[in-house]
Amino acid sequence: MTARDARLHAFRSDLADARLKGEVAADRFVTGRPARITASVADLRKAPRPDAGVNTQALLGDDVLVFEDTEGWAWVQAERDGYVGYVADNLLGARDHAPTHIVSVPRTFLYPGPDLRFPTSGQLSMGSTVTVTGSAETRGTQYALLPSGQAIIARHLRPIAELAKDYVTVAESFLGTPYLWGGVSGFGIDCSGLVQLAMRMTGRDVLRDSDMQAASIGTPFEPGADFGGLQRGDLVFWKDHVAVMTDEKDMIHANGHTMLVSREGLKEAVERIGYLYGGPTGFRRP
Repeated sequence: MTARDARLHAFRSDLADARLKGEVAADRFVTGRPARITASVADLRKAPRPDAGVNTQALLGDDVLVFEDTEGWAWVQAERDGYVGYVADNLLGARDHAPTHIVSVPRTFLYPGPDLRFPTSGQLSMGSTVTVTGSAETRGTQYALLPSGQAIIARHLRPIAELAKDYVTVAESFLGTPYLWGGVSGFGIDCSGLVQLAMRMTGRDVLRDSDMQAASIGTPFEPGADFGGLQRGDLVFWKDHVAVMTDEKDMIHANGHTMLVSREGLKEAVERIGYLYGGPTGFRRP
């Protein structure tokens, strides 16, 4: 049997994705059932328990395949990045409406109707996808209307096919966002989640974890003596960490030092991080 990364392939000793038959050993193989995330943010956990660690998250509108649904937990694989985990099954629904728009600001609110003075009915992160069925204007503010009757500030959305031009600019919009292990949203995000979400907004879906990104995004290169060959958009990797260069000297990253998405000089970061984790392990140019 071929070795497979369990983060990206749905298999256990008792159950596996039917597409893996002949490649992995399992007692039973099933075809995944299509479903969609219906919560603002859904945690994908290591095990089907509320106290299990969070490996990553999915956002409203993300499509998943469900391989098992039992005792309140669904074992799923996210279709966009292939990540496998357990999600509370009450956060899943049918793929009833084709998404038309994506949230294009770090965070926004849902309202029960088209009026910003209404009490909010929810909140969404950048990267969440919705189906817009109408529009309304109240006191000069434009709203997008959803099938549920809820409303979103229209300027906080863009058509799904309309892409951001520069992923670094998208990443910079998250400055000050709290660091959250496993986070992929404007409410809390980790280092590789920041890279993944920023690149997604430019139309590029990349893998989730920093080791995956270090092996797959763009082209590896050597920046030369004193890191003089770096430029805006380059990725710098450490063991279990990644940062985005905003120019030839400075970088942005979600980090456990400030517990925020913050800007830092590369040389200062190399010195600070090296004390505990050693120097950079690689550089890639997307």
